[in-house]
Order: sequence, then C-alpha cells, then structure tokens
Amino acid sequence: MSIFNWNVRVYYEDTDAGGIVFYANYLKFFERARTEWLRASGVNQQQMAQEHEVMFVVKSTAVDYHSPAKLDDELKLTVVVEKLGKASVQFVQEAWCGDRLLATGKIKVGCVGVNTLRPAPIPDVVLAKISV
Repeated sequence: MSIFNWNVRVYYEDTDAGGIVFYANYLKFFERARTEWLRASGVNQQQMAQEHEVMFVVKSTAVDYHSPAKLDDELKLTVVVEKLGKASVQFVQEAWCGDRLLATGKIKVGCVGVNTLRPAPIPDVVLAKISV
C-alpha cells in the first residue's frame, strides 16, 4: 500500500471564529491531496475529460476528527488507495500536524461520463497509472 503525502499551510480563511480549522475544510484539504496524487501519478484530469469524456466525482465521505489544527500550522495530508474498482476508487486519507493525527477520512470517488453524469469505467490508461 503506497502512501502519498502532500503538505498544506493553514491560512486565516481556513479557520473559524475560534481560530480552529473549520471542520468542512478538511474535505477541501483532502481533495487537494487527491488531486496532487493524480497529478503525481501522471493523470491530467482535464485531459481525461477531453480525451475519454469521463471525470471523477465524490460519491461519499466520512470524516472522524481527532485533534484541532490552528492558524499557521503546517499539515501533512496522506492519500492511500483502499480499493480500486472498475468505475470507482475508495481512499483513506489522514491529516497530521507533526505527530498529531487531526482527521481521518474515507472518501469514495466514482468515474462518470462528462455529458451523462452516469457511472462509466475508469479508462485503462488511467487505471494503469493509479494502480502502481
């Protein structure tokens, strides 16, 4: 199981009135990490949409929160493919600040047709890149 890491800094806009990262922003952080994981795997999402007429969409999320992050913290986000299907990918993602686990997410994305928004197989060329 390969772990992809991506770092982000917590900005003022990421926090709530108490100076703590707003809970929904972890989904944004996880999205950025998955996007960078795809990019590092050699998958260009715009090219995938243009050439194969498919795109990834989030089907479901579940996040457990363990410890708060604050303004200026540097977070390490992890991406692990838990299950790779013909038309979906299930991820386990974590947000860390140093040795403190902040949040754990299970995110499932599906591949859908650009025009139909109906489930579609992940193109073989993309599967080959993300299966590694």
